[in-house]
Amino acid sequence: MNEDLYRILEDVRDKKISVSEAETLIKTEPFADLDFAKIDLQRKNRQGTGEVIYGAGKTVGQIKIIIEKMREKSDDGILITRLSAESADGLKKNLSDEFTYFEAPKIGIVGSMKKADGGGKILVLTGGTSDIPVAEEAAVTAEFLGNRVERIYDVGVAGIHRLFAHMDSLTKASVIIVVAGMEGALASVVGGLASCPVVAVPTSVGYGASFEGLSALLSMLNSCAAGVTVVNIDNGFGAGFFANRINHMGGMNENTLS
Repeated sequence: MNEDLYRILEDVRDKKISVSEAETLIKTEPFADLDFAKIDLQRKNRQGTGEVIYGAGKTVGQIKIIIEKMREKSDDGILITRLSAESADGLKKNLSDEFTYFEAPKIGIVGSMKKADGGGKILVLTGGTSDIPVAEEAAVTAEFLGNRVERIYDVGVAGIHRLFAHMDSLTKASVIIVVAGMEGALASVVGGLASCPVVAVPTSVGYGASFEGLSALLSMLNSCAAGVTVVNIDNGFGAGFFANRINHMGGMNENTLS
């Protein structure tokens, strides 16, 4: 809940404004209509996190205008996903605010990341090195939203002993994000070992019969391990966002805080 909403509620409490006046203020500009985009200005009030900009398909000019409108309402950092390197270069030239670009996950951040205040640590695993771009999208998203993140890459089932070498990290994580392509079996293995929630992310990595991630998706959906949930193919952002929600629910086990 942002400071403007708190101020309105305090004014109602102190009888400076009426309930109907407060309702009008809260409903004022529920979204900003930019013609090409309608920015949800109330999302942070409803969900605790402001709107995220999906960069693919938008011009540098459009993204810049959206950023400027969001900056009018809040000084919070802004996350831009699926942002090409070319568009990132264009934004660097047009933004006076601090701007950081993460090349592997194609993420841009305007301003700073939130201070880590989650209840535990989010662990991000990949089956192989080729899954890292999607894993980094999940990891950077989670870090942006205020979480401590540990990365362990290339621990797939083709050499399962590599995963077993990190059992200490698996047992101490509050949430584990498993990113894998090919047959996607790593999610089931981790789900059978971990006591915390597991978020599985199928990737489009693999040969022809992987059907651009569909095989991994179906394998993860059919996991026999309890406690595994699945997001869409290559949806690292969705996994990072969901893991953030879990990590901020509170009541984590003491083992997750070490």
